[in-house]
Amino acid sequence: MAGEGSGAVGEVAAPSSGDDEVVLRPATEADVPAVLALWIDAGAHPTTTDDALSVRAVLARDGEALVVAERRGRLVGTLIATWDGWRGNMYRLAVRPEERRRGIAARLVRHAETRLRAEGCRRVTALVARDDEGAVEFWTALRYAPHPMERYVRTLEAP
Repeated sequence: MAGEGSGAVGEVAAPSSGDDEVVLRPATEADVPAVLALWIDAGAHPTTTDDALSVRAVLARDGEALVVAERRGRLVGTLIATWDGWRGNMYRLAVRPEERRRGIAARLVRHAETRLRAEGCRRVTALVARDDEGAVEFWTALRYAPHPMERYVRTLEAP
């Protein structure tokens, strides 16, 4: 995708001009409150791990897993992309409503795919709410297909 460069992790600017430039970069601890606020503003499906402790745990485990999109110093998008050695996983793709339909989500996904591929990942799963028609349409457009396996979830108590 244009503007992503060689796929190296770090800052990646969109092909645009001046103050409207979108930069992709790994999140930092200072971003945690803005990330949590963005998820709410974007209408992301709430989960039990939507808290500062859980986001900080992602950053501590893999400092490049949570990628943010930033425009004019404001977070406009997020994506968590991890690889456990078996399969890549993408979670928490969220873009502010007023920033949607500008290619930010697709850039986040392509950036994550490039990073995961470089780590040796060959298969990626995207966590998508079936009842979110816009999300289903988006992921389908990026050539992700529904999988017949069901997901079973159990929330564990915090240690």
